[in-house]
Amino acid sequence: MTLDLKPSPAAAPVSAPAADAGLEAWLDYQQRLHPSAIELGLDRVRIVASVLGLPASGIVTLTIGGTNGKGSSATLAAAIYGQAGYRVGLYRSPHLLRYNERVVIDGAEVGERALCRAFAAIENVRRETALTYFEFGTLAALWLFREAGVQVQVLEVGLGGRLDAVNIVDADCAVVTNIGLDHEDWLGAGRDAIGFEKGGIFRADRPAVVVDPAPPQSLLKQARDLGAKLQSLGVDYRYEANAHGWCWQSSRRVLDELPLPGLRGAAQLRNAAGVIAAIESLQSRLPVADSAIRAALPRLRLAGRFENRGRWWFDVAHNTEAAEVLAANVIASFAGSKPTLVLGMLSDKPVENVATVLAPITAGAIFVSLPPPRGLDAAVLQRRAAAAGLAGTAIPDIGDALRAAAAQAGSGGPILVCGSFLTVALAIEYLGGDAAV
Repeated sequence: MTLDLKPSPAAAPVSAPAADAGLEAWLDYQQRLHPSAIELGLDRVRIVASVLGLPASGIVTLTIGGTNGKGSSATLAAAIYGQAGYRVGLYRSPHLLRYNERVVIDGAEVGERALCRAFAAIENVRRETALTYFEFGTLAALWLFREAGVQVQVLEVGLGGRLDAVNIVDADCAVVTNIGLDHEDWLGAGRDAIGFEKGGIFRADRPAVVVDPAPPQSLLKQARDLGAKLQSLGVDYRYEANAHGWCWQSSRRVLDELPLPGLRGAAQLRNAAGVIAAIESLQSRLPVADSAIRAALPRLRLAGRFENRGRWWFDVAHNTEAAEVLAANVIASFAGSKPTLVLGMLSDKPVENVATVLAPITAGAIFVSLPPPRGLDAAVLQRRAAAAGLAGTAIPDIGDALRAAAAQAGSGGPILVCGSFLTVALAIEYLGGDAAV
């Protein structure tokens, strides 16, 4: 069959870098290649994937979608399979500090040279089809996993699900962590519209694990309409914390006295329960001993998820549901004290909702600017947050903001940096190894 690779409308005429030009050159090229940062749809990426011979056959695929908790769930699933002795590919997004964080094989980030080889392979066949930055990265991950001979690939959905590039792969099991109000401009208004899009990763006769304790009916209907084997939290599997850790159970088996996940919070326990349900659903194809689950759980780490470095705490929470989880973690971890807040957010995020959630659990705020076009100016963020009850000072520069927060918190007082992946990344890069700033 001859494949016709047609150009996307208004694709920008840019020249591809040399194969050995380096990662930054390739990423800059991808950001300029397509006229839109986001263009949902599978036609373009499917055409290029077919020319590349992707997705590869014989690799068991676990796809994880949802509004929050996707990254930690995907990381835990990959760790469990790694502990079980399988060769594992993990694809997640966005990255925090390095693009390489997105593509992990057997627990190690893929190197820049390998990424560039994958990008060059894609460029050699795409002809005039303009791919988005995310589509390029998704194809590169799938290409690298095939080249590495992984046995299982864990894929984190980028945006939505039904029309996300990851969905060119038919998942052997799909997990939806939760449904929150985020990206409504792209996915539709309300949980029902979003649930429909998230449920698009389900497949007929394959397990569909729902982790949200109160999922919208649209998500459950998607599973039924697609003919998936629905497994719902509280119905088909459940979990309970106890004095010895926690217990997971289904109608088929019980896992008792499990160690707590290495990431804190009740939400992480719920997400871990969903991951175990997915692992169990694939046991006939990928047997996993209980010992692998027990070994992986306490080792779970993911940068920027209620991460602690000395007096500094970092969390990428950028929507209402994530802010609520963050607030619960602060209350449980700070023994009555309140951290000073450094907040930077994007313009398309629910600023007022996040401010309302964070105001009672923080001791004043410093508002920082994020770069345009999506980043909010510190003064604008200050005004919007103040209207929702979160008062503070606007200090645009991240370095100045961090120093002001340290002074305001006093000697050794805790400081919480949150609001966006970009806010956390800028703060960590500025602080480096100096937690005393």
